[in-house]
Parts: sequence; C-alpha cells; structure tokens
Amino acid sequence: MNLIDWDFAVTVGSKVAGPGPEVSADEAAAAVVELREGAARSTPLVSEFTGLRTTAGTAPVLVVDRSGWLQANADGFAKILTPIVDKLTEKKGAPSGLSAAIGSRVTGAEVGLLLGFLGSKVLGQFDPFHDPHGRLLLVAPNIVHVEREISADPSDFRLWVCLHEETHRVQFTANPWLGDHLMAQMNAVADTIEPSALLDGLRRGAEAIRGGNASVVDIVSSPEQKEILDRVTGVMSLLEGHADVVMDGVGPSVIPSVAQIRTKFNQRRQGVGTLDKLLRRLLGLDAKMAQYRDGAVFVRHVVDKVGMEQFNAVWTGPETLPSKDEIGDPDAWVARVL
Repeated sequence: MNLIDWDFAVTVGSKVAGPGPEVSADEAAAAVVELREGAARSTPLVSEFTGLRTTAGTAPVLVVDRSGWLQANADGFAKILTPIVDKLTEKKGAPSGLSAAIGSRVTGAEVGLLLGFLGSKVLGQFDPFHDPHGRLLLVAPNIVHVEREISADPSDFRLWVCLHEETHRVQFTANPWLGDHLMAQMNAVADTIEPSALLDGLRRGAEAIRGGNASVVDIVSSPEQKEILDRVTGVMSLLEGHADVVMDGVGPSVIPSVAQIRTKFNQRRQGVGTLDKLLRRLLGLDAKMAQYRDGAVFVRHVVDKVGMEQFNAVWTGPETLPSKDEIGDPDAWVARVL
C-alpha cells in the first residue's frame, strides 16, 4: 500500500519552500565551510559541558539546502511510517480501495505543503533514524536568512546554531539506545492503529483544522496513541531543553554576541503574521516551543539540585527518561530515579 507519493511530496515542498535568500557563490561556499567548522568545534565544547562522550565522526554532518532537507525528511518519514503502512496492509479491517480513496498523489501534495512550510524554517536537525548512526543536517539558506533577519553577527549565529544541533548529535551518538527507543515508540503506534479509526480521525481532523481547534497530532490520536505520544513528548522535551541549556551554558564563553542573539531569536520563535501563527498551531509547533521551554526548566532544576554528573543518569536507558508529567515536576523525577 502506498499512501504517500514521497517524490511528489518533495517536488511540491521544494516549490513551497523556495530556494531561500539570495547569496553569491562565494558567500554560499563560505557559509558551508563555516557551518562545518562550527559543528566540529562544537563537539568538544558540548562534551566538556555535558560530560557525554562520543567518538568523533560517528554521525556525519551535512550542510544542505532546503531541497536537501526536504528529501532527507521524506526519506526519514517513509522509514518511520513503514510499520504503520504495513499494519494497515495486514489488518483485515482495512477498507478496500483505501489507497485509491485517499490518493497517494493527493496525500503527497498535502505532505509536501507541510514540509515546504517547515523547510523554510528549520535551521538544523539531527536524524536519528538514518543508518547506521544518524546524521546531522544544517540548513544553510535558513541559517543565513535568520541571521540577516535578526541582524546577528553571522559567525556568532552560525556557531550558536551549531552548538544546539551538535548537542543533539552528541545525545544520540553517546547513547545509541535513544534512536532505537524512539523507533520502538513508532512501532507501538502502529500496533494501535485500526484503519477505520484512522479514517474517522482524519475526517474529524479536517473539521477541527477548518475550525482551528486542534493540531495535526491532536486529531488522529486514540487514547492508546496519546499515551505513547506523552512518552515521546517527555523524551523530546528533555532533548530540546537539554540542547537549549547547553547552548546557553557554553555560548557566553565562545560567542561574544550570544545575549543579543538569544533575545532576538526568542522573539522570532513567537512567529510572525496570522498565517504563520495558524500554521504553527496546526502543525503542533506551539507544543514544540513549549518543549524547549519546559525541557530547559527541567534540566536546569535537576542540574542545579544534584549536578550534571547525577543528572546524566537520565541517559541510562528508557526507564530513566522523564515522563511528560515529570518534565513539569522535576523533583518527582529526582525522587524516582536518584
């Protein structure tokens, strides 16, 4: 069963995202070099601050354009959704002609529109599902666009972005079980899916989106799936908050204008314009911003209370990860784990 035409999604997404800001060939080449150097420079800085150790070069660093990011994410989503598609194919309750009813090309266009919007925003991303050890993507056009938009020093801003994204690379490569754990959650979602319920959810979702009352994640989740998503939310809040704490902890020692960058970037995170805010809401990006905020509060509280070395017990295995509730109550995590 082919629910999504991924090639068409990339084509549509590339048109929606556009090429990005105008830069000369020399400027583009210089940005690529500086981002690669920034990622390499960030590795020991992140390791020293966090105490997490990883072998250099375990996961490659790729500096990509918007189309490159779109293709990488289409490949990643295709892999993640494979168990769900397989379950839909296997289950006897799947309505006949499901693929024809939805239309892989239509869903490809819809996914392409969403990826295109995100592809013009994302600065960097660690892909933990790319074999064998993941890969780090730095989206050069978007980084250049934002540094110009907030009038940041280019070298400072690029290193600042690298610190955050390199923290994600270190998180996963120092703790290889993390990627397996997240993939297991995707498989668990697949186990809960019933084709008829999925279609009903999509129908309800269309109405909710038109009314602006829910995000994409909210509208297709059964109680079992919400429980899984709560576990994933706890993990993602930890990862994003930890990366924010690292960039704020390391930044002042190596980035002269870090305070100005943080202030301007936080303002930008709120979104600009009604359409942008609506799309952020529908895509669940408001929740993403909450993950940065709540996760950072969790990490700072625990580290202030017990120190970084004891905090690092969080990376022991799935059982020591904070739940969604514990992200909001870090003392509960300390009591349970430490």
